Amino acid sequence: MYSCINTAVLYGIEALMVSVETDISDGMPVFDMVGSLSPEVRESKERVRTALKGIGYSLPVKRITVNFAPGNVRKTGTGFDLPMAISILTAMGIIENNSIHEMIIVGELSLNGEVIGVNGILSMLITAKEKGIRICIVPAVNASEARLVPDLKIIPVQNLNQAITFLTKGEEAWIEEATNAETSDAKEGSKGVAQEDHAIEENHDENKYDFANINGQKMLRRACEVAISGMHNILMVGPPGAGKTMIAKCIPSILPDMTPDEQIQISKIYSACGLFGEREGLINHRPFRSPHHTISPNGLVGGGSVVRPGEISLANGGVLFLDELTEFNKDTLEILRQPLEDKKVCISRVSGNFTFPADFTLVASMNPCNCGYYPDLNRCHCSDRSLKNYRNKLSQPLLDRIDLCVQAETVGFTDLKNIGQSESSASIRRRVVEMHKLQNARYRLESFNFNSQIPVGMLEKYCSLEDQEEKFMEKMYDKMKLTARTYHRVLRVARTIADMDGSENIKIKHLQEALCYRAMDQNFWND
Repeated sequence: MYSCINTAVLYGIEALMVSVETDISDGMPVFDMVGSLSPEVRESKERVRTALKGIGYSLPVKRITVNFAPGNVRKTGTGFDLPMAISILTAMGIIENNSIHEMIIVGELSLNGEVIGVNGILSMLITAKEKGIRICIVPAVNASEARLVPDLKIIPVQNLNQAITFLTKGEEAWIEEATNAETSDAKEGSKGVAQEDHAIEENHDENKYDFANINGQKMLRRACEVAISGMHNILMVGPPGAGKTMIAKCIPSILPDMTPDEQIQISKIYSACGLFGEREGLINHRPFRSPHHTISPNGLVGGGSVVRPGEISLANGGVLFLDELTEFNKDTLEILRQPLEDKKVCISRVSGNFTFPADFTLVASMNPCNCGYYPDLNRCHCSDRSLKNYRNKLSQPLLDRIDLCVQAETVGFTDLKNIGQSESSASIRRRVVEMHKLQNARYRLESFNFNSQIPVGMLEKYCSLEDQEEKFMEKMYDKMKLTARTYHRVLRVARTIADMDGSENIKIKHLQEALCYRAMDQNFWND
């Protein structure tokens, strides 16, 4: 007999529909699996065989062939166990359901028949919905994530028996069986649920970092507001203890809310990476990712034998914070050059070509030298050779892609006494939100949303200079030895500063402030 079950495979952060076809016929007893399968998919044969045996179903002594179509797509992951088991039972005649071809089934099986959760449920069900499927059998642990896709009937199952009950006896019998199972586990799971909720609350403490608690650093605070208002990249350079890390951690408190489309996109990315958790809604706070400096290139930009998004994609729509920038491997940092320009990362593997979004704001911090106190020669004891080697850890092409480079001054004792008296994040955030609204309205007919994303070909339209301002920039271009890329970035930053100043045109004072954010970069790396 023949059967066909719908399931899906994660392909990057998107999903592709897969048909699990089973044929049971007379012939030499054998269990074949075909269809461009990865090792973990091939191993599912033994998991499925043992799980079926555990609930009283033995495979027939016949020729069993399971095909995963389409054959030209590499099948990875462990979510094929449950659809494969259901496909075999249907081919055996144990399950008879005329609507089974209108369903999607996803899940991994343990040897005792328990259904284990899988990554990427959100992407899989969005794809299934687009294909006209309306009934979804998914692992119970993925139920909250699955219910985020509207207009789908979600059937969460804890074990293989529950899936069989739904398909053979109907929804009422399945509900009764699932309810009995939940009741028996309620007492054991109650403590764990309470602890989990507490952990979620701690992880989303939005009041932990606030600009009101930043002492001094007026220029750095201003630079952060400019950076987030136009979604520009920023590098903070200063001695240890100046507050660079704390300021970076305050940045999420001034980020605007995410749009519905952004929430869906970042939720799909986190789901594909297994980081979505058991939350009750889409991710609605902009991500703030801070990887350790020992991170590998694949960890930062994505990749691996099974291609998954990296930190730059997990930071999509939010902030990627690289603390102690010079401690990162130089080759790893250089990989950022293309994503910083294109706002996406393209990864080519034998299994296919993958494109992940990488529209993040880079926030980085570093010490000015190995000891951390240059140019204070009373405290800095680094040699010229040491300084040169330290600076060479960052290439000029990478620095050119950073819009603002700001020095963090040492905090004085007087500033420490004024803790909590600075402007709060809530006040700054209101101005940032207004700037984002202004830019979204201005670029509503364009393919970009923020000043930092203005293409070179449109700078004349949106960042035009009058004669006086153009002569000023011509002079500063030669004096500061700007490159074409840094000149364009100065114009974009000046556009943001002009917006914050309520000016329709870019004035000399806006250009001067924008150039101030390049002066430290120019002096430090070119002296």
